Amino acid sequence: MKNIIYFLIAIISIISCKSKPAKKSFSNDQFLSVNKQTIKKIDVHSHYRYSREYLSSLYKKWNMQSVLVDVSKEDSTGITRSWDSYLVNAQTNPDLFFLCSSLIGSGIDLPDFVPRAIEQLNQEIDSGARMVKVWKNFGMVTKDATGNFIQIDDTRLQPIWDLLKNLGIPVMAHIGEPEQAWRELDPANPHFGYYKRNPQYHAYKISAIPSYETIITARDRWIENNPDLKILCAHLGSMSHNVDMVAERLDKFPNMYVELAARFGDLANQDSEKVRAFFEKYQDRIMFGSDYGNSRPEDVMTDSELYEEKMDLDTSYDGLWKYLSSTDSLVVRRQKTMGLGLPVGILHKVYFQNTANFLKLE
Repeated sequence: MKNIIYFLIAIISIISCKSKPAKKSFSNDQFLSVNKQTIKKIDVHSHYRYSREYLSSLYKKWNMQSVLVDVSKEDSTGITRSWDSYLVNAQTNPDLFFLCSSLIGSGIDLPDFVPRAIEQLNQEIDSGARMVKVWKNFGMVTKDATGNFIQIDDTRLQPIWDLLKNLGIPVMAHIGEPEQAWRELDPANPHFGYYKRNPQYHAYKISAIPSYETIITARDRWIENNPDLKILCAHLGSMSHNVDMVAERLDKFPNMYVELAARFGDLANQDSEKVRAFFEKYQDRIMFGSDYGNSRPEDVMTDSELYEEKMDLDTSYDGLWKYLSSTDSLVVRRQKTMGLGLPVGILHKVYFQNTANFLKLE
């Protein structure tokens, strides 16, 4: 009798299971596709000097906006900036772009250096700048009247940091270069091409440029001396070759944040599990950046050139997305690696929320 009862129960169970609709499952690719569209994004480090008709639809596809980061460069011809072009582009496309101003130390010995710098920054902040960038001119290019390279912790700059603290304006700091700049060029290194094209920054062959350690130490002193100034260290703080170095500073300086632009190859050159653990621990202090941009007006380009530029840009953003979100085998800047497979919550912070909080966009 018991056997008959057990048999009937088994039959009922089978019928019941068949009557239930199958649970819907998503492949990893489908899951990533959904998130790619739904996670809002801000590229905190871009250089779109000129407007593009296609950018509106491309950014809509990526659910993205970006920050146009000005650069003050000094060379034998003088000082050049992109601010005016960025301002026009941002004013033409206010739904796409935010602005970042810049500061350079040229003329630091002059009695009107600080007042002029403050006047410029106030004007550009009034025009919409939400951040101010300092570039690798500090430490590597610009010298004072005595012939010494101006380091970022120079006390003559302090009134400017005090102003920005009072205004609540953060600083993006691209101080120094990847460690590779002070080493003999290695074709396997992700920065090989850059230093081949830009030998003026290959410090290995320019003995006058201070050491990597000197520049990074000055940067660290500056952060420590300004605990109330929010500082976004561009390019993973020029320590992208070793996430342990970045972690050490993040632990030491609570006012320091980092962004990823143009350093994905360095991350890919390290153990993926270690890099993933870095993102997990510092998920509230890492921001997405690309360093992507353009340098030619739209009206001097052919339709085919513009189409190719658009497709290259879309492919490039997709490659960075796959590295952060998937667990696929990938090649990033010639480095074979595995995707980090970051969870949706961390992707949301890195791609959007951290930058929105940092720049007070909400």
